[in-house]
Amino acid sequence: MNCACDQAGLCSYEAGLAQLVAAAKAVREYDLVDLDQAVGRVLAEDVLSGIMVPPAANSAMDGYAMRAADIAAEEFLPISQVINAGTTPVPLRPGTIARIFTGAEIPAGADCVVMQEIAVTQTSADGKDFVAFHEVPQVGDHIRSAGQDITTGDVIAKAGECVSPRLLGVLASVGKAKLKVVRKLKVAVLNTGDELVMPGQPCGAGKIYNSNLFTLTGLLKNLGCDLVASTQVPDTPQATRAALQAAAAEADVILTSGGVSVGDEDHVKGAVEELGELHLWRLAIKPGKPLAFGHVNGTPFIGLPGNPSAVLVTFLMLARPYLMAMQGRSHISPQRYHVPAGFERLKGGPRTEFLRVSLHLQDGCTEARLLTNQSSGVLSSATLSDGLLIVPQYATIAKGDMLEFIPFAELGAS
Repeated sequence: MNCACDQAGLCSYEAGLAQLVAAAKAVREYDLVDLDQAVGRVLAEDVLSGIMVPPAANSAMDGYAMRAADIAAEEFLPISQVINAGTTPVPLRPGTIARIFTGAEIPAGADCVVMQEIAVTQTSADGKDFVAFHEVPQVGDHIRSAGQDITTGDVIAKAGECVSPRLLGVLASVGKAKLKVVRKLKVAVLNTGDELVMPGQPCGAGKIYNSNLFTLTGLLKNLGCDLVASTQVPDTPQATRAALQAAAAEADVILTSGGVSVGDEDHVKGAVEELGELHLWRLAIKPGKPLAFGHVNGTPFIGLPGNPSAVLVTFLMLARPYLMAMQGRSHISPQRYHVPAGFERLKGGPRTEFLRVSLHLQDGCTEARLLTNQSSGVLSSATLSDGLLIVPQYATIAKGDMLEFIPFAELGAS
């Protein structure tokens, strides 16, 4: 183990996170996927545009295209053509006007567009249409120039960027039909504990339903990972070793919940040390102190605590950035906001705390209010809160103190 410790035997959150991210080896294999299957995937290469957007100058509104120098206020000029979007115009004859619609290509010879609302039209006895305007236009009025949005050779997105619905539209606008994306990480999830029962099964005395598996599978799905194994492991050294070896043979990463503390039935830590090596164990954080990181037969292993809220917090704040680094993502740090505390704490603790809070508007100011029960065994508070408030080690809190807040939406857990 090589983590610097701020409290006897415990590694600080910042040092532990830095060690995890530094140890992550990005996946190099990629998939070629259709554009409509790319949302949530991580780009494996830069994407460059081979065209201009728009490809030609076009009208920003319904109106009339003309040469500004031809126009005098209240002087009627003939309409020589009608240009609809998607058609190719002919060059504008000098001294004439073109009727044009939004998005239609500007004809050669025209240098401005006048909105139809300020136009006056009339039809001559022989059926010809003429237009005059109350105002004299300026060159360039209401014209979107070619390449106004994107020019040929522009980098649309960089390797390591996650494809969002917003980016998807931009990629479509330059004609990209397929993308190279990092292949999905294969993750094995092992839950330890003889007390665990799957939902839908009878839950007898001394038993509890397995919530951790479903918390983790949901978070992994949101992160774009493939769950290749989900195993409930009996509380024996032999079963723990066997499950870890099987997971190491088929997964890129092994995640466990429970079994990494110091209880008599906590066998995961010892099994990892027998089968591989442990680089990190126990952090100065609350909840989630008994977090572990190492390798099993060369496969990365992250051991999360067993308590449900500790599983949620440690995954979001430690396992998630590690997995994102393995995906080769260019941005792995969530956006943090400073919000005033709507509570006070007179005594600080030796661990960095991640408090479940809800945001409330008080006297025109948003404040973070503490959920009543912060126990690591209470999961329901996660659905009642908006995110995590970070309290540094040994910090006391007065009402109104500004603290860092991370919304669950920033952590892929909304």
